[in-house]
Amino acid sequence: MSHVFYHNNIKTVRETIGSLEKQMTRNSFLRLAIMIGGGILVFQLFKTNNIFLVVGTIIGVILLFIYLVFRHSKLERKLEERKVFLQINENEIKMIEENKNIYADGTAFEDPKHPYTGDLDIFGPHSLFSKINRCATKDGITELAGWLLKAAGRADILERQEASTELSEDPEHLQSFQTKMLFNLGSKVNLRTYIQSYFHDRSMAFGNAFMRLYVPVAPWIFLAGILVSLFLFNISSYLIMLGIVHLLWTMSQAGKVSQFSNKIDKIGVSLIAFADAIKLIEDRKYHATLNKTLQSKLSLQEQDKKLSSVIRELGQLIDKLDARNNMLVGAILNMIFLWDFKQVMAINKWKDSYQDTIVSGFDAISIYESLISLAILRYNFPHWVLPSIQQDFINDHLRAEELNHPLISSDKSVANDYSSEDHQIALITGSNMAGKSTFLRTVGVNAVLAYAGAVVCAKQFSIPIYELVTYMRIKDSLNESTSTFKAELDRMKFILERVEEIPASYFLIDEMLRGTNSVDKYLGSKAIIKKLIGLKGKGMLATHDLQLAEMAKDYPQNLKNYHFDIQVHGAEMLFDYKLKDGPCTIFNASLLLKGIGVLVENEN
Repeated sequence: MSHVFYHNNIKTVRETIGSLEKQMTRNSFLRLAIMIGGGILVFQLFKTNNIFLVVGTIIGVILLFIYLVFRHSKLERKLEERKVFLQINENEIKMIEENKNIYADGTAFEDPKHPYTGDLDIFGPHSLFSKINRCATKDGITELAGWLLKAAGRADILERQEASTELSEDPEHLQSFQTKMLFNLGSKVNLRTYIQSYFHDRSMAFGNAFMRLYVPVAPWIFLAGILVSLFLFNISSYLIMLGIVHLLWTMSQAGKVSQFSNKIDKIGVSLIAFADAIKLIEDRKYHATLNKTLQSKLSLQEQDKKLSSVIRELGQLIDKLDARNNMLVGAILNMIFLWDFKQVMAINKWKDSYQDTIVSGFDAISIYESLISLAILRYNFPHWVLPSIQQDFINDHLRAEELNHPLISSDKSVANDYSSEDHQIALITGSNMAGKSTFLRTVGVNAVLAYAGAVVCAKQFSIPIYELVTYMRIKDSLNESTSTFKAELDRMKFILERVEEIPASYFLIDEMLRGTNSVDKYLGSKAIIKKLIGLKGKGMLATHDLQLAEMAKDYPQNLKNYHFDIQVHGAEMLFDYKLKDGPCTIFNASLLLKGIGVLVENEN
């Protein structure tokens, strides 16, 4: 369903882009014709010696040219927006078909010392964050990353579930919001930080008492002079002189204005797009509590204005200041309106009025972006479900039905059921490549999704709020002069301390003590399991060591055996990747070695 929606959008928007490009071409030719034709007309009118007709024609040609310039800018923005809309839809198709995302993959948040993110592929290329993220702003990316780094409280999770579900029901809104926000993608400028920095930069002060008095009345002086020339007596020469004085005055302050412009004009278009995105939120009717709360944060009640109109106002002021970059247009505007001064002073007035009121709006948008990310995940995967978040981590249990790994394509993944109702620790044995590690990661990654407020890749998923901690990819470190075994000991110490200090801990341990001999490995692993049982720890342990499965006889209330096995048909091994009760009885190391030409002799 989502696939069809995106393909239809791509087809329609490509047609719109073609039409807009033709309009822009016609507008460019018309602008050229006005310049050439207007110049010829003015030259001919000079022969009439009618100064009013000449001046009127010049003004008319300039105004028409300015109109075409602004019309071209408007078409250009509309074209750019349609191209962004196309990019968004193409990205969704790529995400579904190839799992390639134009948004950030969260590499900046990778931390090998984090309790679980490194082992569960939460950040980085081909990660959970890469699959979910549709945040374009740096603040939004940080917000969403925070949701994956630590479990939220149950009330927050339920609010996010409700809010993202409501948003997922309107894919057009999701795409409109993405389109308005995509200007942030890859930007090195954090809009909120940039504006706050500008607000507190005293070098941006501009103008004096005379400017504040004269600049607003300058255009009216020109208008009065034109009326006097038309109906009383000709003072056009004085008007021309006044215009030249204005132009020279603005040129004398060009350095100061340029300093101001260079600092602020980079974000004019961005602010307008940002205001459009905010307006999409302001104009909607929400039922979800969190969505209504975020919407309320966009209202500037003390000024009786909406945040979108205030930010758009600043964007438009900056945009108007950009007119100075066109030398001809800028010169005319400065001669008549003292345009540079007028816009700079207006921007400073805006700053004085609103600088303390808009920060909360940026916070709301970063949360909304994160909710949009969760909503798109729900829309793209309608067969995934909202997890049931249990209240009591001591008495409630983890239950899953048809649980799959969200980063494995549906044509390759194998679903499994699991319930922790009758045991404290699941001890999973099995042969190499049978699926033990993948299953542990499947449980962990879906738990992270659940705690963020997202849907999970399962038919049913119920889980208390645990503090996840993992032991999977243990590596040595040349920088820290750490051997693999030392790294394993450090990680195990970390896990044991967390389980002891945090009763809500849930561990996922894959093959303990790989860096030592088999005897020490068995004895050490057995001691660690006893320690975890004594600490009332909850979690899963995967191991190749079948002897550890015997511990379930001594601790029937605490340990339960599961396994992944293989089916051997002649020299061929078949993996079904299904979790089964009991310890594993079939191992495949000798068969795998035989496949590379190494025969293992039976010593019996």
